[in-house]
Amino acid sequence: MGFLGLFENKTKPVIGLDISSTSVKLVELSRHGSGFRVESYAVKALPPNAVVEKNINEVTAVAEAIQLVVQQSKTKLKEAAVAVAGSAVITKVIEMPAGLNDDALETQITLEADQYIPYPLEEVALDFEVQGESQTVEGQMEVLLAACRREHVDLRAEVLQGAGLKPKVIDVEAYTMERSFGLIADQLEDQEEQAVAIVDVGATMTTLSVLVDGKTVYTREQLFGGKQLTEEIQRRYGLSAEEAGLAKKQGGLPDDYELEVLEPFKEAVVQQVTRSLQFFFSSSQYNDVDQIILAGGVASLDGLVALIEEKLGTQTAIANPFANMSVASRVNTVALANDAPSMMIAVGLAMRSFD
Repeated sequence: MGFLGLFENKTKPVIGLDISSTSVKLVELSRHGSGFRVESYAVKALPPNAVVEKNINEVTAVAEAIQLVVQQSKTKLKEAAVAVAGSAVITKVIEMPAGLNDDALETQITLEADQYIPYPLEEVALDFEVQGESQTVEGQMEVLLAACRREHVDLRAEVLQGAGLKPKVIDVEAYTMERSFGLIADQLEDQEEQAVAIVDVGATMTTLSVLVDGKTVYTREQLFGGKQLTEEIQRRYGLSAEEAGLAKKQGGLPDDYELEVLEPFKEAVVQQVTRSLQFFFSSSQYNDVDQIILAGGVASLDGLVALIEEKLGTQTAIANPFANMSVASRVNTVALANDAPSMMIAVGLAMRSFD
């Protein structure tokens, strides 16, 4: 059993590295006045099946991609923060005697962890954060316990070390998304007490995170993503995966593409958003959300935001964690703006430098 370092305060700068199913995304931030500045940024595609459903299959291929993305970004930092998917992590709020210091709390949690974790403790990485006084029992405090199978942590540490980096923080994707949301919350009207749904449509996985008053209350992952659009372009027009991916971004596809391929895919995205929200409503006290934030590679598809607003009747916006940041001169601002909706996790990880 080991401790993750999820909740430790970090003052030394780290690069945020988001290892997804199809790419590695890197962000380095610095303090700039009361906000942040983008010092470095890069994205590098991964070989097919190097990462499948957020599980690292090919350590060498991923380490090589990380090396390349570091070189491309020109960052000088050698310490990195990465995340494990929410589905790989168990979180639970437990109660402990108030007044225990961190060492005593760690000892107590280690002794009692087998009550909360359904795996052998030697296979688990643990971390905890004190949430405050218990709302129900006097003399007790609430502690958020996070546990992850050691293999998920070790593989991420291994690919970072293979790329010549030091793993400084292993975080949880839901927490990184919450941190990034703090950057865009100011762009929302009347955000206090609002229920906001962040729908992150990745290449193969769609993740719904619902935040109330800026705190995550619900997350759910579903197998659906932009890769389905790429594969349909390949099938219909006889293109390779690389050609289809480029055509999806740059255009140049036949005239029937929009009606025959793109529109059905956008309808499928709307169905996924609707279904994800229905799962949330059925398992919570909520029956509505005030705002939808669309993240991920498909967020910028022409007309998708308008279609979601029309079908669901909920105000919808595209995620841009860089909206209020300044940008270093070496960063390609056009590419950064294009990739912004996909960078929420990488940005949330880079923000660990300033906890």
